[in-house]
Amino acid sequence: MRKEDFNIMHNVKVIEELKAELLCIIGDFFRLLTRGSNVAQQSILDCISGAIMILYLLSERLGYSHAAVDETMKKKLKLGIIEEDKIEKEGRDLSKLYNHLKERE
Repeated sequence: MRKEDFNIMHNVKVIEELKAELLCIIGDFFRLLTRGSNVAQQSILDCISGAIMILYLLSERLGYSHAAVDETMKKKLKLGIIEEDKIEKEGRDLSKLYNHLKERE
């Protein structure tokens, strides 16, 4: 077996593991939300931050830089702001996230 083949197989395995972990985290997140207000806030934050981390890691394994993901998010947020998306109208959530991403630069 060639070294390149091994690297490809290893990357596929890592991607599959990340996908499985993402599904588990999302499942845990939904389960936490069904428990109502008795849920520890730290558990919810752990799920959200874990999902975001895995998505960034997946994007890198698939050939996209973290910066490319951030730029694409900013473009989508800006479009939602311009088009006055429902969630933007209700609480300016898209603007808040857009500004957060801009501040990280």
